[in-house]
Amino acid sequence: MKLLDGKAVSKEILKKVKTDIDHHIEKKHLGYNLSRPSIAIVMVGENAASESYVRGKIKACDKAEINHKVIRFEESISTFELISEIKKLNKSHFDGFIVQLPLPDHIDPNSIINEISAYKDIDGFHPLNFGKMALGQKSMRPATAYGILKLLQHYDIQTNSQHVVVIGRSNIVGKPISIMLGNDFEVGRSTVTSCDIHTPKALLKEESRKADIVIVAVGKPGFLTSDMIKEGAVVIDVGINRLDSGKLVGDCDFEDVSQKASYLTPVPGGVGPMTIAGLILNTYEAWKMKNLIED
Repeated sequence: MKLLDGKAVSKEILKKVKTDIDHHIEKKHLGYNLSRPSIAIVMVGENAASESYVRGKIKACDKAEINHKVIRFEESISTFELISEIKKLNKSHFDGFIVQLPLPDHIDPNSIINEISAYKDIDGFHPLNFGKMALGQKSMRPATAYGILKLLQHYDIQTNSQHVVVIGRSNIVGKPISIMLGNDFEVGRSTVTSCDIHTPKALLKEESRKADIVIVAVGKPGFLTSDMIKEGAVVIDVGINRLDSGKLVGDCDFEDVSQKASYLTPVPGGVGPMTIAGLILNTYEAWKMKNLIED
């Protein structure tokens, strides 16, 4: 079994993005002096997990030399007030921005995501970007799904004509990765089966045991076991779960699944860093779009 080292692959991607940005700035595209990309990260209230994720995003920005600013609001902010702030960011100098999820219970995340300019939506959640992604058109891609594709691509794991089972149907991971792998992207052209925790256990096991690639994103530690995969399957574990002991684990029974899988993502250090890499790649795309740069 070989580990899919998302941390190492993400590091390579950030280095390349920095080099590409340096190249465009040195070239003085259209005769202009270009500023380095800049993003804003909006945080509402206090959440320990979100603080950790944001620190990771800031570190990645620093490595790619992307300017960043964290904008904080009290948990009591109203939906109307937050939308007003989003509209200001849409008109700001920032090339892109994200609203860190989850939001407080009184704020509907969809009402906020829908207000973000599709051109500054570096998380890739806006309905316009999601729709264009589904149609196979160029767009900001949902960052985690984008990162998974880049990870598969880096390790030269074939997806063309392969059977992929995606366990989990969230808007953030399950739905976009199912669509992207089924589409004609640089990584894709797969036959995709979509399941979730509500799929009858016997049917889920029947489908997952046929799969060449299994992607699990259900938020349940130890959910995927070796009897649910075939010998030599590629397993992408998107889950991040903290046990009572404080240990971080994925949705796989790692020791068990590793006995049968040919490739497996560790947790931490697998999909997490690749999500941030997807965010940085989207930031680079947003910056190029704003400055009319074509590769």
